Amino acid sequence: MSGPGARGPDGAHGTDVTAPHTVEANGITLAYRAWGPADAPPVLLLHCRGADGADWTRVAERLAAPPRPRRVYAPDLRGHGRSDWPGEYAAETMCEDVHALLAALGPDGADVVGHSLGGLVAYLLAQRHPEAVRRLVLEDVCAPVPLDPPRPRAERPEGELPFDWAMVLTADEQRNAPDPVWWDHMGRITMPTLVIAGGPTSLVPQDQVARLAELIPDARLVTVDAGHLVHETRPEEFLAVLEEFLDRR
Repeated sequence: MSGPGARGPDGAHGTDVTAPHTVEANGITLAYRAWGPADAPPVLLLHCRGADGADWTRVAERLAAPPRPRRVYAPDLRGHGRSDWPGEYAAETMCEDVHALLAALGPDGADVVGHSLGGLVAYLLAQRHPEAVRRLVLEDVCAPVPLDPPRPRAERPEGELPFDWAMVLTADEQRNAPDPVWWDHMGRITMPTLVIAGGPTSLVPQDQVARLAELIPDARLVTVDAGHLVHETRPEEFLAVLEEFLDRR
């Protein structure tokens, strides 16, 4: 479904890498990629809007490599890539998909890394199912505050897309008017948390990224001046910050 070099509405590149694994989770079929030894510590990578799990390939290959290999999973969120496009795309539903995916794959908990939309899904997972998240990493994710003025209704590009356009509309609706519960439940995120900001060239207001870090009790904020696509634009700097955080005892 995704063509080489395709760029989604959050700016991330899609790729045509085959996803050899699927699992039934939360009533749909989710596609996912996996790297690393099956018995290594698990890491879950959640992509931004318009991308898919292959967006994380460079990061995943590094995390899965010796001398400290990890078992890395990168699913296509519902409405993206080779996962089902069922037409219902609330972030809360995506969160429950990911929780069901982890249950199906077997780890008791995982280090969870989320970028943009994937970061929203990741912090909802940490709020709703804290036992599933050992450490939390949020890449250029803003606090759940209403947009003022609201984001106007997006116009669908022509041609085939590697994601369901209905997902974009739902994501924009929730970005314009996030559920107040998301804000109210930030105190439930008690695991160690790293917030990586993209700096002044990011399309995400950086004061909102900093605000998110303030809302989470045990969060550390680090800025990598790369724009919104931190792990793509400056992968070595991103990985250095990420690995140092994941290696902490």
